[in-house]
Amino acid sequence: MYFKRKELEKFRSFKGPLIDVRSPSEYYKGHMPNSINIPLFDNNERSIIGTIYKKEGRKKAVMEGLKFFEKKMELLLDNLIMSIESYKTFPNKNNELFIRIYCSRGGMRSQSIAWLLEKYKFNLITLKGGYKIYRRWVLDSFLKKYNIVVIGGKTGTGKTRLLSLLEKYKYQTIDLEGFACHRGSTFGGLGMNEQPSNEQFENIIAEKLNSFKFSNNIFVEAESANIGKCKIPHEFFNQMKYSRRIEIIRSESNRLDELIETYSVFKKGELKDSLQRIKKRLGPQRTKIALESIDNEEWDLVCKSVLDYYDRCYEYEKIGRENITFLDLTDKKYDENILELINNVL
Repeated sequence: MYFKRKELEKFRSFKGPLIDVRSPSEYYKGHMPNSINIPLFDNNERSIIGTIYKKEGRKKAVMEGLKFFEKKMELLLDNLIMSIESYKTFPNKNNELFIRIYCSRGGMRSQSIAWLLEKYKFNLITLKGGYKIYRRWVLDSFLKKYNIVVIGGKTGTGKTRLLSLLEKYKYQTIDLEGFACHRGSTFGGLGMNEQPSNEQFENIIAEKLNSFKFSNNIFVEAESANIGKCKIPHEFFNQMKYSRRIEIIRSESNRLDELIETYSVFKKGELKDSLQRIKKRLGPQRTKIALESIDNEEWDLVCKSVLDYYDRCYEYEKIGRENITFLDLTDKKYDENILELINNVL
């Protein structure tokens, strides 16, 4: 295992096109970030080969795979060259272009593509152990002990905006909601891209952690374990629970302004659909007022109804509660002056 991880370090040390030759379904489930999917076999072909392998053995499966490969070799080469040429220059230590290729376990698929590209004199490297060894690296990264600082606060205190400010000024941050493409609430999916698979969510977090200086603070927003359909890695979430917490305090008017700015830009139908999902908890009267207020664009009434609901939910949020510092930012502008206040409470 140690040898394979050394291979992963070597593979990652080269700069150049990163090509994932697994099937589209494998790629969607999880892949190395910034990789390009150029599948040797599509989902159906992979299924056929897998069935033959189970019923008739490896030799027959390999022969069937070679038939598929032969039929699409020219198309594969065109796609590969097109992707490679989209990169201008990616020099390695010797100032040469290198192409990085991986499959599931570093076996026949990556080796077949490498064989094809070698015929055209490309420099390339394949990943021994493939995506499997990469996933082991991802999961192991969550076992390390990090200096996490949790940014907490009720809905509308601008935690996400504060996290973006910290990122802008080169603080180490993990934007869990940004990575999950979800704000972690009933309205969380509005205006966001499709959520990644949970496995890809983990990959993105691990890559970000790998870019940090290990001894420095890492700022994250207080979250529940699930953000939409994505789940924060268990070991990392456990560290969040017992980390230092900075609790942001802002006035109700500040919070309403924040929510109005965030949600009033969305289509009325989308906002109504989101409200309908929590109507049992809002109650019929509050739901009715909120829906009518959306029609009338009375955003303060809409957000006030939602604020009441989320304030009740907030009482159950426990992340970092054992080591908490309160920071009152009422009426303060979220600019570089805020950073000094944060530094003072660390």
